[in-house]
Amino acid sequence: MTAEPMPQAAPSGAPAPLDWGEDTAEYLAALRSGLTTARDTDYLLLEQDLPEDALRARRAVRSFVDRDVLPVINGYWERAEFPYELLEPLAATGVVGGALAEHGGPGLSRLAAGLATVELSRGDGSLNTFMGVQANLSMGTINLLGSEEQRRRWLPDMAALRRIGAFALTEPRHGSDSVHLETSARREGDTWVINGAKRWIGNGSMAHLVIVFARDVADGEVKAFVLERADPRDPEDRPEGFDYEVIEGKVGKRAILQANLSFRDVRIPEDNRLPGARGFRDVSRVLATTRGGASWEALGHALACYEAAATYAQVREQFGRPIGANQLVQGTLAGMLTELTAIQLLCHRMAALQEAGQWTGTMASIAKMHTADKARWIARQARDLLAGNGLLLDFHVARHLTDMEVVHTYEGTEFIQSLLIGRKVTGQDAL
Repeated sequence: MTAEPMPQAAPSGAPAPLDWGEDTAEYLAALRSGLTTARDTDYLLLEQDLPEDALRARRAVRSFVDRDVLPVINGYWERAEFPYELLEPLAATGVVGGALAEHGGPGLSRLAAGLATVELSRGDGSLNTFMGVQANLSMGTINLLGSEEQRRRWLPDMAALRRIGAFALTEPRHGSDSVHLETSARREGDTWVINGAKRWIGNGSMAHLVIVFARDVADGEVKAFVLERADPRDPEDRPEGFDYEVIEGKVGKRAILQANLSFRDVRIPEDNRLPGARGFRDVSRVLATTRGGASWEALGHALACYEAAATYAQVREQFGRPIGANQLVQGTLAGMLTELTAIQLLCHRMAALQEAGQWTGTMASIAKMHTADKARWIARQARDLLAGNGLLLDFHVARHLTDMEVVHTYEGTEFIQSLLIGRKVTGQDAL
């Protein structure tokens, strides 16, 4: 009896693709196609009032996302790898640096910067977090608290993404109460000696410039220092006493590298101390300039999920007709669009108040609490409408859904925001 020949593996070592048959393969491809295509969501005619700079920023980022990000990002997300290949085309959009107008910054209006955030988040939340850390937190801190010489030294390369920044504030024991940070700084001549630990630091393992907030043992005030590295991708290139580990096992924002950082007698020269940081109030000034970014990001994720769900409902057929012909599906899509429109209104109003200098912490808390909650809900509805396909990265919604869990958390969960709003309403600190 002759033995049957053993099946041959594909050259790559992976199993050969399943032969679905031509009709089934075309059907599955049709289901996936168009899910990332922009749809009309401007039902209250906000676009008719958009200035040219805002339209230009949105076009630039949308083109980058459609051309460069969406074809590759699912793989990076699944492998938990940062997409270095996207840095050059991202820099070419001309939006890195947001509202910063000097030293390579584009000087965008608040509305233009917000719409750029929406488009980047519509593509991928990890890239948007990278941009937020780079442009808003890192570049923003150097611009606000650094000397003119330090701005000239660091900001142009950061705006061009030749140098990456990280913002090291939160610690293992101090997240929402970062005002009580324990990392210490002790001056010895023209050098500062840093000891402590930081946690959840975006770009922390890959940054050329790590902005470290530490408490001066001499006066107890929080100050800022810039730790420099020449080649962060070389694991051997790190200052003595500085160490890091990339946080693994995340269920969201998997393509942004966040790290735990350790400082053991790390020496930073006085020239790298940011002179404008004289206490935690100055850290708060930096954070105040970034408040609202999470709301724009929530809008981007909600937009991506709504677009995917609305397109899918027109293509997916069950029981002989598109699922979009069912009342329950149409009712769900109507609810998603209504909440999406409300988020749009909040964000556009936020930009106007910021430009007018009237934006407050309470306003930011109201915006964050509402936009994150509703965008999270929209993402869940999209996942439900796509049913089993909603669990697959190929259909994009699952990535946005889990990324929204991260957006819901940072800058304060709804519990933290409710306490801030409640204190404003009642004048009482809640126990």
